[in-house]
Amino acid sequence: MRIISGLYKGRRISAPSNITARPTTDFAKEGLFNLLNNRIDFEDIDVLDLFAGTGGIGVEFVSRGARSVTSVEQNERHCSFIRKVCAELKIDTLALVKLDVFKYIATCHIQYDMIFADPPYELDKIDEIPNLIFSHQLLKPDGLFVLEHSAKSNFESHPNFESHRNYGNVNFSFFQMK
Repeated sequence: MRIISGLYKGRRISAPSNITARPTTDFAKEGLFNLLNNRIDFEDIDVLDLFAGTGGIGVEFVSRGARSVTSVEQNERHCSFIRKVCAELKIDTLALVKLDVFKYIATCHIQYDMIFADPPYELDKIDEIPNLIFSHQLLKPDGLFVLEHSAKSNFESHPNFESHRNYGNVNFSFFQMK
């Protein structure tokens, strides 16, 4: 995984072979962050990274100056890798929560400026994620929620859906409060 911009621009971080997460491709991540650059002032935002996997998205937000990043991941191997990366880069603005994402959403009482979710593409409950984000009011009124998914999923009928972009096999749906 490559950090695209900011403080750690150009750093390559190789995940060990025992990581089962599917990291967002560099091509898709670069496209996503190019879009976000036109919409978000990265400094002074609080970010929630759900299904953090290797932590690449959270670290990218930190690199670009996010005030705080909360990364939620339940797999201990993935958490160990994220902790290792944060230690190597001396990152202290990324809080790692080892917990099931659905339990975190149900118990969270914090609102975020930006929420990114990259669940396993075949997750049975992937269609429920946008509803949960909005019903638990995790997004600040002007905040943005981005869900990464496969082409099989379509969120255009969701009341908070805003737009969709795809980069190869990676799809992003964007949501905001209406």
